[in-house]
Amino acid sequence: MAGGMKTLAKETVIYGGTTIIQRSLSWFLALFWTYYLPSQADMGIVNNFYAWIALFLVILTYGMETGFFRFANKQDENPDKVFSTAVSSLGFTTLLFILFSFVFIRPISQGLNISDKPHFIAMMIFILAFDVMSAIPFAYLRYKNRPIRFAFIKILNIVITILLNVFFFLLCPLLSKRFPEAFSWFRIERGVEYILIANLIASVVQTVLVFAQVKIKFQFADSQLLKRMLNYSLPLLILGVAGILNQNAAIMLFPEIYPDPSPDKLEAYKQLGIYSASMKIAIILIVMTQAFRYAFEPFIFAKSKDTANNKQAYAEVMKYFIIFGLFVVIAVMGYMDIVKYLIKSTYHAGLVVVPIVMLGELFFGIYFNLSLWYKLTDKTQWGAYMSLIGLVITLAINIVFIPTYGYMACAWASFVANMAMMLISYFMGQKFFKVNYDLKSAGFFFAMSLLMLAVILLEFVYIDQIWLRLTINTFLMIIYAYIALKRGFPVDVLKRISIVRKSIK
Repeated sequence: MAGGMKTLAKETVIYGGTTIIQRSLSWFLALFWTYYLPSQADMGIVNNFYAWIALFLVILTYGMETGFFRFANKQDENPDKVFSTAVSSLGFTTLLFILFSFVFIRPISQGLNISDKPHFIAMMIFILAFDVMSAIPFAYLRYKNRPIRFAFIKILNIVITILLNVFFFLLCPLLSKRFPEAFSWFRIERGVEYILIANLIASVVQTVLVFAQVKIKFQFADSQLLKRMLNYSLPLLILGVAGILNQNAAIMLFPEIYPDPSPDKLEAYKQLGIYSASMKIAIILIVMTQAFRYAFEPFIFAKSKDTANNKQAYAEVMKYFIIFGLFVVIAVMGYMDIVKYLIKSTYHAGLVVVPIVMLGELFFGIYFNLSLWYKLTDKTQWGAYMSLIGLVITLAINIVFIPTYGYMACAWASFVANMAMMLISYFMGQKFFKVNYDLKSAGFFFAMSLLMLAVILLEFVYIDQIWLRLTINTFLMIIYAYIALKRGFPVDVLKRISIVRKSIK
């Protein structure tokens, strides 16, 4: 049992660490684009493309990854046959998607306001196809407990993408000046195209490498098995689509809703680019809170081996998550005079959305932690209900207010939708799986954080000296950290973390 827990802990660190590294490198790449893409509109176009890719990735995998895990672990099923059936199903539907997309590639490109660039759509189609086909092999590596190979290929994908972006945006401009004939093909105005090319090459390499790791005897798909897998997996599609739309609906719909009469929607994409770049600052919270969950939760749950104490552990994790998340919000806003240079100055007008988006993402993180109640009570339909409620709120606010308030409506839509899902999940959870969360502590730290944020925001209005603002904000963070350690965390928390970390190694 101890050996199994040790293996589980190590694999959690590897899979979690891989996700954090991927997100962090992708985040740095997006910041890189703000400096080297020729225009803000290009930034908006890229983010719009990737929002659509994220949606169709969920649609085209239709929950089959989870279905693979479910059936591969059944004692009466052959894992090789489950793998073959899942890959065959995704291969068939992906092929149909490719054929259908190329038949209607002109209308699709017109719908995305790039009627003169259908090859953009072609590259997006193939990026999707390769990423979809690699999904089950990656699931197979996890099923076979091969986290190192999984992590290596995943990280290699983003490293290849970054290196190709560096080649196109840093080296090519220099080489084209020195060797104009050899690099006559290079045009910096084609920045969006180069980003898609880099992604496509990385996706191809990833798919080839991950399939090479799968050592099975491929079998013909089992129609009865496929039917049972689809019955299990397809309901997950609704939840997945709702979740992706909650995150990306504003970016996908913005060019169509924003009042821009020009056929190419350049002003709409420019505003979307400013908003998207500013959101990258807020993603700091997502990356750091995700790191918190992977690093801190195992230590808390390690001291709760029995069911009676588990609920107390859940409450402690929530408490520490809120304290840590609010500290990140204060730190980012407190050092905004420095942090803002992560993106090019032409995007700084959108930084007003950062505190709104960050608090909205904190609400989503709390909602994620609360979600254990419907997972543990087998009431997973509530996950779909809350995602759909969040989606309705997101769509309603964006559709009604984007024409008047632009990207500010996107920020508030995310804030309100995530807050609504958090509150609904809390009250329903208390009904079906009561956990005594420390609401008094949460309220105290939220109140203190909002007061500090108000001070920080007022400084931008009344204090011109950057050094003075940074000094005051550093003092505020020290106060917050001191109170958090004294009131929020147990005295021996750091000692306990150190002991548990050593036991995992």
